[in-house]
Parts: sequence; structure tokens; C-alpha cells
Amino acid sequence: MEYLLVNHHDKDQWAKEYLLKLNNEKNIFIDGSIDIGDIDETLPDKIIREKIRDEYLKDTTVTILLVGVETKNRKHIDWELYSSMYDGKKNKKSGILIIQLPSINPKYITAAHGAEEKKHIYPSIQNWISIDSREEFEKRYPYLPDRIIDNLLKMESKISVVKWSELTVDSLRLLIEFTFNDRENCKYDMSRPMRKSNS
Repeated sequence: MEYLLVNHHDKDQWAKEYLLKLNNEKNIFIDGSIDIGDIDETLPDKIIREKIRDEYLKDTTVTILLVGVETKNRKHIDWELYSSMYDGKKNKKSGILIIQLPSINPKYITAAHGAEEKKHIYPSIQNWISIDSREEFEKRYPYLPDRIIDNLLKMESKISVVKWSELTVDSLRLLIEFTFNDRENCKYDMSRPMRKSNS
């Protein structure tokens, strides 16, 4: 299994570097990240998506998105998410795991992988609330990219949203495993066009 770490480089690079250092010590995942400047931004959307999926993400099975204050509005993040969700003939879709960084002071989580995730990752939580409105998701997760909110509205997308502060090596391994195991059953909403610019 190979994993992709996605983050907005300027503000959140510390988190990616920490996870890569931890990974060197604990062998949790294989990094397949894309750096800004690797893809020509003037190419058509279809070509950008194909290059990301076929050249950079071809061996990845799980995309880990590190969410900080500026992540939501970055076009490169959207391109990588779209490409991770795309189920091509050559390269299949990936599972997606969202890790909220301390800079956004997260208060909520979403456990999308059912009873096993809730039992092993959140054993102290007894009552889970179902949310079915975009307004409520946007209120709870103001820093998540729109494409992720689109998919949190769909139970079939199976995207878990966790807090950095609550992660351990063991819980990260389990979350990656749950995400990997559910990836083929994910039915992503890909109706949103790819972002043309940062905002």
C-alpha cells in the first residue's frame, strides 16, 4: 500500500515533516506527495487530472489530507483530491482520510468506517450524531475544502475526519487500514469542477 500526504506547504509543512519523520521511525506508510510546480498549471483540467493520477498517484491507495487554515482555498489541494477520487482504467480511486491540524482548533470528527472505527478509535464516545445538511457540515468544518464537504454529505464516500491532537501511531495505522479497505466501495461526488485559482 502506498499513501499520499497532501498539505498546503507554507503553513502546514511542519505537520507533513513530523509525519514523515514518524513514518521513518515506525514505517506507517509510503509517501507519494506532489510538490507545487510539478504540474504545469496552464494545462487543461483533464490533462492535469490525468498527469496527477497517472504519473504521481499511480501507486497510491490512500490520500491523507492535512487541513490547516489555508487548505480549503488552494487549487493544488483540489486537484489532488479530484485526482484521488477519480476511478480511471489505469489507476483506481484512493481512499481519503482527513486530519485536522491544531491551527484550525477543530471541535468535531466524522467516523465514516462504521462500528469498528468507532470501537477502536473512539471507544469513549457513546452517542454519535448524524448530519445531513451542507450548512451544518460547513459550520462544523469551516476549513475543509468544498469537494470534501460535497462528499461528507454522501454516506457512500467514507471519508473520516480526525483531529491531529488525538492521533497516535496505532490509531493512524488503523485509520489508514480502514480507509484502504473501504476505498473500492467509495462513491465520490465529482460533480464540482476543478478549481482554476487560489482564493
